[in-house]
Amino acid sequence: MEKRSLTVRRLADSYENEIINWRRWIHAHPELSGREEKTAAFIAQTLRDMGISPQENVGGYGVVGLIKGKGPGRCVALRADFDALPIPEETGLPFASENAGVSHSCGHDMHTAMLLGAARILMDMRESFSGTVKLIFQPSEENAADSGAKKMIADGALADPEVDAVIGQHVSPQCPSGKITFRCGAMSSASDRFFFAVHGRSSHASKPESGIDAIAVGAEIVSALQSVVSRNVSPLDSTVVTIGKVSGGTRYNVLADTFEAEGTCRNKSEETRSTVRSRMETIIKGISEGMGAEYSFRYVDGYSPVINSPEMCSLLTKTASDMIGNDNIIPMEHASMGGEDFCFYAQKVPGVFFHLGCQKEGEPFFPLHNGCITPDESVLKTGTMLLAASAMDFLSP
Repeated sequence: MEKRSLTVRRLADSYENEIINWRRWIHAHPELSGREEKTAAFIAQTLRDMGISPQENVGGYGVVGLIKGKGPGRCVALRADFDALPIPEETGLPFASENAGVSHSCGHDMHTAMLLGAARILMDMRESFSGTVKLIFQPSEENAADSGAKKMIADGALADPEVDAVIGQHVSPQCPSGKITFRCGAMSSASDRFFFAVHGRSSHASKPESGIDAIAVGAEIVSALQSVVSRNVSPLDSTVVTIGKVSGGTRYNVLADTFEAEGTCRNKSEETRSTVRSRMETIIKGISEGMGAEYSFRYVDGYSPVINSPEMCSLLTKTASDMIGNDNIIPMEHASMGGEDFCFYAQKVPGVFFHLGCQKEGEPFFPLHNGCITPDESVLKTGTMLLAASAMDFLSP
């Protein structure tokens, strides 16, 4: 009988073109968080074509499928996200986004295609394992205020049957194609959002003493908030405070009466999270009132750190060693400062999340959330194999 890993590899080879085509269709039809109706319908129909009866509209546009093995046993979940970002695509690809201003610049099209590929392999190999594989196709990962993971869990995605473990992945241009990287314990950071506004008083620009310039106040705050990281957090405790959006003013010769900003905080402990939140409001309040303005501040707790369990890390190490070789496993020294709502699954059951390298040698580098990023499609086969094989190794070691 052919060794299971060889069968997985052979099937991944045979389905590679199909997986690429799935990815390209999803890539060309990106949909923002909470609006993924067509993508969800595509996923559900593709599963039906494989002989899987999907459960639709789970926690929004979420799709869940079950693959049952030859007999009773445990249940392992494989998860992929499928929402896109409000970023114009600039790749020039023949299958580029057909939705102006929206693109799969975070690689979720890759994740979904790989999970569909894993489903294809697992359906073919149902007699090779006992138990159940639960396929979780999740919307709204990019919206921390309305996490698709939280909503799917609340709607029973980890129940009926109860999930015993969960596995997920994310493409990474920081890692060479075909290699993976992960670590036990904290894999990512908390990812929170904040919003603040300054309310001044408008006046003609030639008479600034008659008004309160909200932009001048806001600019002072933007600069001062960086002191939270440099002076209120230990240099040994990684923290990021980033303001990504500002707006204010109505005309070049009028003092702005309102300044608005929003951004994100990233850190790895609840203590630091609390310190940062408190110091931010103190600074915003102090500068605003000191310059005669009023303010509002809102801090939204987003994703917690993803915590990889030791037992699932051991499983992935074994599977990856068998499928792609030890030389292609890169230990991750430090947790990523990125946020990921896979954390909510891993809070409920033991989980492992890994980064799949997608940077082809000799190609220009573009980071995630950049409209020019073009992940190497050859890694679709790698990620597909790892998902399918790790699921079977968990169910039938």
